[in-house]
Amino acid sequence: MMVVDDSVVVRKIVTDVLSADPMIQVVGTAANGRLAVAKLEQLKPDLVTMDIEMPDMNGIEAVRAIRATRSRVPIIMFSTLTERGASATLDALSAGANEYVTKPANVGSVAQSMESVRQQLIPKIKALTGRPQTSGPAAAPVAAAVPVRPPVARTVAPKEPAVLVIGSSTGGPEALTKVLPLLPASLPVPVLLVQHMPPVFTRQFAQRLDRLCPLTVVEATDGTPLAPGTVHIAPGDFHLTIGSSGASKRTALNQAPPENFCRPAVDVLFRSAVAAYGGAVLGVVLTGMGSDGRIGSGQIRDTGGSVIAQDQATSVVWGMPGAVTQAGFADEVVPLDRVAEAIIRLLPTPRPAASFAAARTGAAAGIGGRR
Repeated sequence: MMVVDDSVVVRKIVTDVLSADPMIQVVGTAANGRLAVAKLEQLKPDLVTMDIEMPDMNGIEAVRAIRATRSRVPIIMFSTLTERGASATLDALSAGANEYVTKPANVGSVAQSMESVRQQLIPKIKALTGRPQTSGPAAAPVAAAVPVRPPVARTVAPKEPAVLVIGSSTGGPEALTKVLPLLPASLPVPVLLVQHMPPVFTRQFAQRLDRLCPLTVVEATDGTPLAPGTVHIAPGDFHLTIGSSGASKRTALNQAPPENFCRPAVDVLFRSAVAAYGGAVLGVVLTGMGSDGRIGSGQIRDTGGSVIAQDQATSVVWGMPGAVTQAGFADEVVPLDRVAEAIIRLLPTPRPAASFAAARTGAAAGIGGRR
């Protein structure tokens, strides 16, 4: 892999941390994006870590330049937990970066910085590269196809969904920008969504999705009534759940311990939706590391709900949807470009096919729905 950062200190920290892992070899470094693009063909790295703010050519420009060569090499951005850092990171993801990690704060020892990098970066490198992998700068990680397990037999009759819940992680921001704009403003149910992201990032991500979608997209706040046509995104560091008072449903946030090493966690949201709606739930699990959402998907199906999982071929990482699928909890396993259509088909009063086709064409062209 190649480490790209204008700071000599950061390059050394990252290189030392990664080189200590026997499965990772750093084949080179670069001090700015222009050098990184130039070295890509020569070094043929399996993955690139990329700083955002660099002289000559910044990280976002470098990602665009790399993708312009049709290279699909995985790129992980280094970001800061600030409004500016969040905005730049989302720009990098839109440009074609696959994932991001946060830079250690400028406090503490070098040892603490190295440990922070080790815990965040190494699992994502291994998830994005996978094994086996073809070589060359235009290669993408290639994982052996896993046979799709048929869904386990139902013990409860299917129920018409009254709520849509979605979970995603690695690769999720890009996946969600391809799914949510295809859902109509007339969607007959409320939507709640967990994307594994830190604070600040979720607010900006919600604002960006809101500009793209016919639906209203907001970062969830505590106690907001649920209504059809609105998407509530769990804020970073808070679990998102559903509170009930008679027939009224509201968002509820808490900072209970992480589940699956995550807060917000998909399983927490799915479990809460089952309790609030008596199983009348449609769950969707998109690309992501780990297995968050597997247990919750099982609970959805056990109580009469339905689950859609993204397929392996279109997932950046088939961890979360793969765990759901291999457990037999996915009613449908579909490529990313068919997820929205599957959602509409399974919800009450589905949108006419002609209208859906028009929405698909508009979203592909970058049309922003109601704005």
